[in-house]
Amino acid sequence: MSQDLSAGMLDVDTALARLLEQAAPLNPPQALPTEQGLGRVLAQDVGSPIDVPGLDNSQMDGYALRSADVPAPGTRLRVAQRIAAGQMGVPLAPGQAARIFTGAPMPPGADAVVMQEQCRAEDGEVLVDHVPRAGEWVRPRGFDVRAGSVVLGRGQRLRPQDLGQIASVGVAQVSVAPRPRVALLCTGDELAQPGQPLRPGGVYNSNRFMLRAMLEALGCEVSDLGQVADTLQATREALGAAARAHDLVLSSGGMSVGGEDHVRPAVESQGRLAHWSIAMKPGKPLAFGELRREDGSAAHFIGLPGNPVSSFVTFALFVRPFVLALQGASRLQPPALLLPSASDWPRADRRREFLRARLDEQGRVELYPQQNSAVLSSAVWGDGLVDNPGGQAFAVGDTVRFLPFSSLLT
Repeated sequence: MSQDLSAGMLDVDTALARLLEQAAPLNPPQALPTEQGLGRVLAQDVGSPIDVPGLDNSQMDGYALRSADVPAPGTRLRVAQRIAAGQMGVPLAPGQAARIFTGAPMPPGADAVVMQEQCRAEDGEVLVDHVPRAGEWVRPRGFDVRAGSVVLGRGQRLRPQDLGQIASVGVAQVSVAPRPRVALLCTGDELAQPGQPLRPGGVYNSNRFMLRAMLEALGCEVSDLGQVADTLQATREALGAAARAHDLVLSSGGMSVGGEDHVRPAVESQGRLAHWSIAMKPGKPLAFGELRREDGSAAHFIGLPGNPVSSFVTFALFVRPFVLALQGASRLQPPALLLPSASDWPRADRRREFLRARLDEQGRVELYPQQNSAVLSSAVWGDGLVDNPGGQAFAVGDTVRFLPFSSLLT
């Protein structure tokens, strides 16, 4: 990995592409019972050994019959059998009908189902008030899934509906990527932990709790190293220990060139570091590198800015896709929604902006009035980010690109 020492700022897409170039999927894959696969990323395709459904079956409660036996409304047929879900019927002779229930296999000879609301049962017969067409209210064999087809592809991050699909084809075990092991550390002697008294000039450490939760939401195994003392020796020791047992070391703060910021020199003494200025607001500084281990391998390192909103936004835009790439996920970036703005933004910055916003009752995007990078309330209030190109002002009614938190944080 070569250092980027260029004086100019990188655009967001270039920075992300350089970051993802280093994100080789982790190995080896892990076999898990299907029911334990939620949130994991498939390491292999899941193929179906069966057709789903396995037989033609009824979509309705009603009567299975031969469509040719009902030339006109009011036709009477003899009810010869009753078929519930999970039961097999016998062949249906001409002039006969079968009482059938949703999901039950069609009896041989029947080619249509008439729903019970269009039928009247009378003394072992059924009066059919509807003329069906062949195939009406019948789910054909393999209607959902064909035997031998791929139901979910490698790289899919498993959702509840995906687990249901895998179970529907009888697959009891899946091959998934290992969980990324991530060490999280924060620096800054001004930071206090919730529950501790806050001395003058101090702030509570919000980033530690926020970033840990964001990592866990992505399926990471997180080692919270807490707050590292603001000395070079303590920082080097913490980074060295973290690199030995983790795939990624993530830090918040301590990346400037000030006398009390030791993360940058500590990383450079144990590996390599690229310190990027990215043309974005908030979150201009981002550091990426590696920490060497004793066996010659290396752990990835990402350093985030210390301001809470900057840390939050850069995690969503850079760390999230990087962590997903470590898991071999096929979809790294959520699509933006194109929606009308409910707010004016006349003072566009030259950098690409990510503005905290939420949807109003009309489905328009409303901006939080205070966009300062230290105002975490803006992210709590918001539903997502407006991705606004550098130098572009907009007004009420203009179309903006909206990135929902529901996509960025999972």
